[in-house]
Amino acid sequence: MSTKSISFNPSTDIPSLERKVILITGANSGLGKQASLELARHNPGLIWMAARSPEKGNEAVADVKSQVPGVAATFLELDLSSFGSIKKAAKTVLASSTRLDILMLNAGLMGCPPKLTKEGYEIQMGTNHVGHALLLKLLTPLLLQTSSSHPVRVVSLASSAWKHAGPEKIQFETLKSLEGVTPVNRYIQSKVANMLYPQEFAKHYPQLTIVSVDPGDVATQLFSREPGDEQMKYLQTELAPKRVGPVEKGVVNQLWAATGEGVTSGLHYGPVGLYEPTGLAIDTELAKKVWEWTQKELEGQEI
Repeated sequence: MSTKSISFNPSTDIPSLERKVILITGANSGLGKQASLELARHNPGLIWMAARSPEKGNEAVADVKSQVPGVAATFLELDLSSFGSIKKAAKTVLASSTRLDILMLNAGLMGCPPKLTKEGYEIQMGTNHVGHALLLKLLTPLLLQTSSSHPVRVVSLASSAWKHAGPEKIQFETLKSLEGVTPVNRYIQSKVANMLYPQEFAKHYPQLTIVSVDPGDVATQLFSREPGDEQMKYLQTELAPKRVGPVEKGVVNQLWAATGEGVTSGLHYGPVGLYEPTGLAIDTELAKKVWEWTQKELEGQEI
């Protein structure tokens, strides 16, 4: 594990992905689409490009195919705010693929107006964490099957948002409510969960390599959607434009985590490959609480 950033050039440092099957959520735009494009250049067996909108998803697939002629990429309809949609997507993958080598839990919502998912979760926690946790649960048998003969990587896209969490960290009583937490803090809570859940998952499934990553400040569509309140509006229109970098740079950390060397399961990495054992990133007690809460929520959820 490195306490310094490492150099990773996707065009030369991603190894051959021959026969490997990859699934990326939120692949219609931003980091997900860029990750799909970069991985497509290395001859994968298949890339499932998952997104909520068939129109945008198929458009992204067509764009990747136009840039990498002959690549095996296909659209997978997936709405992470709906357990029904997640189960349908997982069923499609399990019926079509005999292996899954890389699972990139990339999709995310940020600071959007207050709303609950179909199952009653606050929309950001429900989409960013709970939805991804269910998808991971349903695909775990395939990941384990693959790991018996090939190395498997699971990458959870977190962020540096944990550095802005208050002393309450995650207020579990607010995760099925629209009360008591601002849109910005709802986002922070979901990203803390994205960072900590893999730590506990790694303990339960040592056969797999699972990590969380911070892409850095990136110019994605997260910053162009409808803001949930004035605080988020300020962040999107005033603060973010001065700090963000291009997706080509932001995607490097998750590409390294998915394909590079020196990746240790259960850790959280800053860009690129940087392990900083500080603060909430190493809060094992909170990680256990996130794990236990999530397992209880997903009890009985099967295909």
